[in-house]
Amino acid sequence: MADRLTFTKGHGTENDFVLVPDLDGALGLSAARAAALADRRAGIGGDGVIRVVPTDAADEPDVRAQAPRARWFMDYRNADGSLSEMCGNGTRVFAAFLRREGLETADAFAIATRAGVKQVRVDVDGFAVGLGPWRLGDPATADRDGFDALVHLDDGDPFSALSVDLGNPHTVVALPEQVELEALDLTAAPVVRPDPPHGTNVELVRPMGPGHVAMRVHERGVGETRSCGTGACAAAIATSFWAGSLDTGATWLVDVPGGRLTVRLLPDRGVELAGPAVLVADGAVDLSVLPA
Repeated sequence: MADRLTFTKGHGTENDFVLVPDLDGALGLSAARAAALADRRAGIGGDGVIRVVPTDAADEPDVRAQAPRARWFMDYRNADGSLSEMCGNGTRVFAAFLRREGLETADAFAIATRAGVKQVRVDVDGFAVGLGPWRLGDPATADRDGFDALVHLDDGDPFSALSVDLGNPHTVVALPEQVELEALDLTAAPVVRPDPPHGTNVELVRPMGPGHVAMRVHERGVGETRSCGTGACAAAIATSFWAGSLDTGATWLVDVPGGRLTVRLLPDRGVELAGPAVLVADGAVDLSVLPA
């Protein structure tokens, strides 16, 4: 099987991933190979690619330092092959793979990410993962003005937005009542000002009722996706901020095109994301058709 690469395809609320086991840390994963695997026409297809690798075999020293607390590292790349710090839906799919393969057998365990160690637990709807602590991108401006960024979707007026950092960057827009969430064109990346130095995911949010929002998202390095776990958390945090109610213990339902996620605000600006994780297929790819 040296000439073949095994994989598992999975999704969390239809945010889909190609998981590549690298259980001895010898494989590695280049940006070009990850992009080829994520290609929906010439590859397997996915919003991202996750290498499953022992934490002590990770390439980055900051990740290897997490090995005493987390045995497995979620080496995540966006669909274009670029590195990403975190992926909320990906953590649940990663956890489902570890459990299925017997690599983790406890109902609660830790995983390593580029955004630090994340605690995962088995939940009634799948898995729940602690993603915090979060922070606002520009707290002083946000407190003064209620927003700290502008988002342009077309030639019209920009929308006011709030920057939220969950280990990866987010910019959340609360849509005015006259703008329909379903009618927005997200085929092109929204323009965000000021321009985030490392890019940003952009969430467009419609309040649906107390503790309930609907959301669409344009992910950096991917495009519009059916769901974004960290984006759902950012949407709940931003909506709570605008309501003046960042209450610890508040629970939010976040509807995305691919389903529903549950977000719970925790003490010390922590946040927990819960939702399904589905492993749908296993297979192998001929390495000769992939870039090195």
